[in-house]
Amino acid sequence: MVAANRGPVSFRNDPSGEPVVTRGPGGLVTVLTELLRKHPGTWVATAVGDEEERLAAAGRAVEVELDGDAYRVRYVAVAHDVYDKYYNIIANPMLWFIQHYLWDLGRHPDISPNEVDAWEHGYLPVQRFFAEAIAAELGGGAAGAGGAAAAAAGPGALVMLHDYHLYGVAPLVRAAASGAFIHQFVHIPWAQSDSWLVLPEDMRKAVFTGLLGNDVVAFHTRHYAVNFLQGCRDLLDLEVDERRLAVAYEGREVWVRAYPVSIDPDELRRAATAQRVAAQERSLLQRRRELLLLRVDRLDLSKNIIRGFVAFDRFLDLHPELKDRITFLALLQPSREDVEEYVVYRERVTRIVEQINTKHGNTDWMPIDLRIEDNFPQTLAAYRHYDALMVNAIFDGMNLVAKEGPVVNTRDGVLILSENTGAFEELGMFAVAVNPFDIEQQAAAIYEALTMPAAEKHDRAEAIRRVVDINSIEKWVAAQFDDITAKLSAESG
Repeated sequence: MVAANRGPVSFRNDPSGEPVVTRGPGGLVTVLTELLRKHPGTWVATAVGDEEERLAAAGRAVEVELDGDAYRVRYVAVAHDVYDKYYNIIANPMLWFIQHYLWDLGRHPDISPNEVDAWEHGYLPVQRFFAEAIAAELGGGAAGAGGAAAAAAGPGALVMLHDYHLYGVAPLVRAAASGAFIHQFVHIPWAQSDSWLVLPEDMRKAVFTGLLGNDVVAFHTRHYAVNFLQGCRDLLDLEVDERRLAVAYEGREVWVRAYPVSIDPDELRRAATAQRVAAQERSLLQRRRELLLLRVDRLDLSKNIIRGFVAFDRFLDLHPELKDRITFLALLQPSREDVEEYVVYRERVTRIVEQINTKHGNTDWMPIDLRIEDNFPQTLAAYRHYDALMVNAIFDGMNLVAKEGPVVNTRDGVLILSENTGAFEELGMFAVAVNPFDIEQQAAAIYEALTMPAAEKHDRAEAIRRVVDINSIEKWVAAQFDDITAKLSAESG
């Protein structure tokens, strides 16, 4: 079984009122789809929207089909006010901001009665709802509020929890279905110990002990895994083994592992040849200047969008000879528009673009082409034709844009990559590296990428493609199951 906040599909109504099924948003859907193709099972997710709430009312898993994939999904019904507390106050922004080092600690956050209430009556209840659904699917009964054991899960039962929305689920599943092997993958960075001191002691302990309810806790990089182990030592005073990446907890040994997530390069290449992509390409090429700088991101503070634009402004100041010859195409997907910080950030992004376009542009040329929409064919078309791809995230668990773009690019475009992304461990030596806070360095990196000799561009682009082809999503899935088998063998032997 896999469990994540969102399910594999989204529902909307067509003009006649009939539900239309589309793929769910985000990269997590892609990687979990691949996992379930290799190892079929049930997907547990919150019910978001009327159709999912209707399916949740069945009280059992339902079959959902999309694009040749059949999903068995059990939807978890959550009252709207509870979901708002769980998602919009605790998961986003509280946990997300801690793990991406985004809090301005001189001003935010405040742990007020509002946050305490959201934790106790939002985040914790949703953990229980997920555990109850998982236990019921496993035949182990429901996880009660006290965590009383119900029955042993069947042999071979495997529960794979995903991300920061579900940090408290594992101990409840362990109590309710004692035979299950529990594995949790954290898809965002794991912050150093001091960052967790933002949370009251009971909350931060609950986060760590919740994850330690798993048999394996997984991250994208060894750096994040070591940060987690250090937090176990600093905040819980536990015995950890950094060499073996393990921690002793309640008579068990929890393995902490790193598996860099990737993409399916062949599937992405096929998608890039679709007719809808070709139509977007024609439009792009008709408007294209000599040089194309691209960024593709969610409108999230962690993506460092504003500093990227400021660096481009500095680049134009330093290299006026390139004015009129370059466009910075920014394809941004709306994100978390119910969270105040994101609404303010979107306004700041559009304002800085207006300022830079007014400063440098003219009646025939605007330096920044900002598009805020979710349009994957347009993204694929832009991937194919960029000269430089900017990925300057403040911190990022992995950043699949850094892998997607080079795989389908046809111009040996150069990757500009933040040293604080998970992708940097694999791709940094072939990219133009940047410190995401250093505006001058980012401006210089843009110039270096755009003026790099053709032979060097080709060699770097080929190297990135080889890395992504070798370390595909299939390898990501296989590595996790190899370790699950190894741990089960170690425990039984």
